[in-house]
Amino acid sequence: MPNKTKTFYESEVERLYDDGPIRPEQYAQVRQSKAFMEKFYPKKIELDDLAKAAFMSRFHYVRTFQRLYGLTPRTYLRDLRISKAKRLISQGLPITQVCFDIGYESLPTFSSVFKKCTGYTPRDYYRFNKSNLE
Repeated sequence: MPNKTKTFYESEVERLYDDGPIRPEQYAQVRQSKAFMEKFYPKKIELDDLAKAAFMSRFHYVRTFQRLYGLTPRTYLRDLRISKAKRLISQGLPITQVCFDIGYESLPTFSSVFKKCTGYTPRDYYRFNKSNLE
C-alpha cells in the first residue's frame, strides 16, 4: 500500500505534539527576558540579544515567548512603551520628552505607533485627558 502524504493540517498537529510543553529552564529564561524588557524598556532592545540571553535561536525565542504570553516580544515591548507613554502624557509631560523617555528615537515614529495602538495622536490624547481632569 502506498504511503499517503500528510495534509498541512496533519503536519501542523503533529508538529504541535512534537513541540511538547515548554521546559522549565526555557520558561525561566523567557520570564527573565520579559522582566528585562520591563526594567529597561527605554533602552534600545534588540531581539537577537534577548534570544541570545535566553540561550535560544531568534525564531525559537519568539515562538516560545508567544506561547507563554500570547504576544511576540516586539509587540509586548511596543505595548509596554505605549502604556508608559499614556501614563506620562496624562501627567502632563511634553510629548517630545515622553517620546524619548520611553525609548523612541523619532517623534513621527512614536506618533504613528501611538495612534495605531490608541486611536489618538499623542496631542489628542493629551487634550482628551486634560479636558477630563478639569
